Amino acid sequence: MTRYGAFERLGIEIEYAIVGREDMRCMPIADVVLDDLDTPAGALGWSNEFMLHVLELKNPTPIERLDALRQPMQAEIDAMNRRLAQHGARLMPTAMHPWLDPRDARPWPVDPHGIYGAYQRIFETRTHGWANLQSIHINLPFADDGEFARLHEAIRRVLPIIPAIAASSPVADARLTGFRNFRMQAYRTNAARYPLVAGNIIPDSIGSAGAYEAEILAPMFASLAQADPEGTLRFPWLNSRGAIPRFDRHSIEIRVTDTQECIEADLAVAKAIIAAVRLLYLDEAPLAAPLGTSRLVSILGRCIERAEDALIDDADYLSALGRPGNACTAGELWRHLLGRSTDGSCIPHLERISRAGTLASRIERALGAFPSRERIASVYAELCECLAKGAAFRD
Repeated sequence: MTRYGAFERLGIEIEYAIVGREDMRCMPIADVVLDDLDTPAGALGWSNEFMLHVLELKNPTPIERLDALRQPMQAEIDAMNRRLAQHGARLMPTAMHPWLDPRDARPWPVDPHGIYGAYQRIFETRTHGWANLQSIHINLPFADDGEFARLHEAIRRVLPIIPAIAASSPVADARLTGFRNFRMQAYRTNAARYPLVAGNIIPDSIGSAGAYEAEILAPMFASLAQADPEGTLRFPWLNSRGAIPRFDRHSIEIRVTDTQECIEADLAVAKAIIAAVRLLYLDEAPLAAPLGTSRLVSILGRCIERAEDALIDDADYLSALGRPGNACTAGELWRHLLGRSTDGSCIPHLERISRAGTLASRIERALGAFPSRERIASVYAELCECLAKGAAFRD
């Protein structure tokens, strides 16, 4: 396997729900639409996820610039929507279905290795934290232990504020939840019976791949030994932290990002996150003194609830991210980071977020304080049109 240095090649995976064109209900037909789907080797590809109403679009071969994916990914969205139209369905963006009862969700039926069955036996998968999630996974490479440790430390510092630029999940159970990133609020407790699986979402600082395997993976596997005596889940992908090393790929996968309303928005947010991580990766001094996990977890909790409006009053954290002062909002911190680091090609959509707020905030305004089921359906149908047309959601 070719090993790429930090930021030399990039990978992205974006998840969408399958919903009815008329009624917006979840449709568990991923197996049907993926059957006989012809994907040339090395091209963009579609795959299944844990639940049967979710599809994932990804670039299997890492590339130098995410910009190159915008038109090909939009073409894939168009083609998949045409395929789904034959079943009265279409793709829905954002990070959660607004009224899915997770007890009604159906898991992927093909399970030759017993993996899905083991998850269902060991964890409570009939919850929002398992059954109602759509996210963006960003894969960043590393070549050796030195790059891994630096990249991991830079990523863990950016993780707490990702909801402040990427939150898109304010609605569940047909109501506003009070959290702009309810997906992460549900996700962070989905393995509560086995707390070593997800840790605190923010991973602890670590110095090498060997140390990660010994200090994080081995205890995690041991904690499930009684529940999983066959070792069906004894693989690194069991790790459910907000960023997980994929040592088989020599990359770290960032999992905290909500799916946005269109491909351009997905890529813009991903590029902003990568730019912020790169900025910290290249900054020698702050990485020499790792920040404690508990203070990062506290900031993450605020951003999960309030997104760009979360108050960050940890002066040491702000200093580590190069922002002077004792306090600012998470949105102001992002404006500071992007002012120093952003590739100009993704500025237009980021300017919209800076001006009008995260997609979650814009959805809240569109819905009003106490939206009816009909109002929610109308707004989320509009979001489906944004995905289909490659257009941003209203300000």
